[in-house]
Amino acid sequence: MDIRVFRESDRSALIALWQETGLTRPWNNPDLDIDRKLARDPDGLFVGEINGEIVASYMLGYDGHRGWINYLAVSTGQQRMGLGRQLMAHAEQTLFAMGCPKLNLQVRADNAAAKGFYKALGYTIDSVESLGKRLIED
Repeated sequence: MDIRVFRESDRSALIALWQETGLTRPWNNPDLDIDRKLARDPDGLFVGEINGEIVASYMLGYDGHRGWINYLAVSTGQQRMGLGRQLMAHAEQTLFAMGCPKLNLQVRADNAAAKGFYKALGYTIDSVESLGKRLIED
C-alpha cells in the first residue's frame, strides 16, 4: 500500500470508504470534515492506495502538546492484512518527526474490534473522560 497526502480527486472515494467502514455519523458531514481539515492542515489527511484504488485513510493532527488520529479506515475487503498497522506506523513516524511526545485517539465505547486493534499496537486506555460540545451543527 502506498500512503500519500489526500488530493481533491480522492474526495468521493474517501467518503465512500468512510461510509463503507461505518465511520460517518449523521451529525458529522464528511464533506465538511474534509473541507475543515484542508483549510486548517492540508497535509494532515492521508490516503492509502493499492493499484490506484483508495483502500485506507487517516486524519492526523498535532497541537504542540498531543497528536491525534481520526478517520482511521481500512476497506472491509482489505482488513486483517496489516494495512491498519501500516497506517498507524506512518502516523506515529510522522508525529515523532514533528517532536510529538504522545499520540491520543478516541474509540467509540461499543467498538470492541477497534479497541483490540489499538491494544495490540501497544495503546492503553487512559483514565480520562472525553467531553464534547458541538459549536456548529452540520
